[in-house]
Amino acid sequence: MRAVQVMSYGAADVLRINEVARPAPGAGEVLISVEASSVNGHDVIVRAGGLKMISGRRFPIGAGLDFAGVVAATGADVEGYRAGDRVWGMVHPRQRHITAGAAEYVVVPADRIAPAPEGISPVEAASLVVAGSTALIALRDSVRLTSGERVLVRGAAGGVGTAAVQLAHAMGGRVTALARDRHARLLGDLGADEVLDYGSTTSERIGPFDVIVDTVGSELNCYRSRLAKGGRMVTVGLSGSALAAIAASSVYGARRIRTFSANPETAVLRDMAGHVASGALRPVVDSVYPLAEIAAAHQAFERGGVLGKHVVAVTA
Repeated sequence: MRAVQVMSYGAADVLRINEVARPAPGAGEVLISVEASSVNGHDVIVRAGGLKMISGRRFPIGAGLDFAGVVAATGADVEGYRAGDRVWGMVHPRQRHITAGAAEYVVVPADRIAPAPEGISPVEAASLVVAGSTALIALRDSVRLTSGERVLVRGAAGGVGTAAVQLAHAMGGRVTALARDRHARLLGDLGADEVLDYGSTTSERIGPFDVIVDTVGSELNCYRSRLAKGGRMVTVGLSGSALAAIAASSVYGARRIRTFSANPETAVLRDMAGHVASGALRPVVDSVYPLAEIAAAHQAFERGGVLGKHVVAVTA
């Protein structure tokens, strides 16, 4: 089978499409015929060597965190799935993989997949796995958004941002989206009550907010200061400076900056599918690349300015 692998740490040109043996599922595992995978910040950081503590220094390393596809085979002790079932899921983000989601086949434990939502394509499903689950966990579990609260989504035009705008709206939040001005119309369609141009809007001029969802990872203390009494902030844009700001914010108690590593298992994926079915969450796909052009997809991600997600179509 074809699989995208990182052959050394570096820029996008270290990615290679190699011919490797198709994996076989063991006990409790499922073999997925992958139709699409998206490009996530985690993928880019792994490729660049930013997670060497996890991925190590042995190559090749599999690329691609998430996937949407069809069950090809199941191992022993797997119940509830059979060949032909349409599913979505992700590999474990804190484990090293020789092949991962950006491949024609991937093996994962059965508790890392769920039935894919009906009515959307594999490309659309792949665009939501990481972005949607991250936004859902951030709003529901980390900051516990309640109806009527004022919400700021920073980096609202990205994959997590577009999902957060929709889910915050569905939860009854009054949503302010901070993004490029040219994305204002779509973000309004997704549920934003107000869209502010991040190029001309400073943190001092906005707020206060009950909830801030940050996907950028910079100027965190400036935005934390815009929290109302009892406000909560979460960031998923992690960097060295972000981690320092998160640690320093612990002195503010409940108004500290929170973070987490999205690692959705079946229950979260099922909940997210329910939001898709209800119309509360819809995919936003910026561009689609064939597997052979995955390096270009990584480069596009790193350039920024995205509206939604860059997705890699594994099967034509």
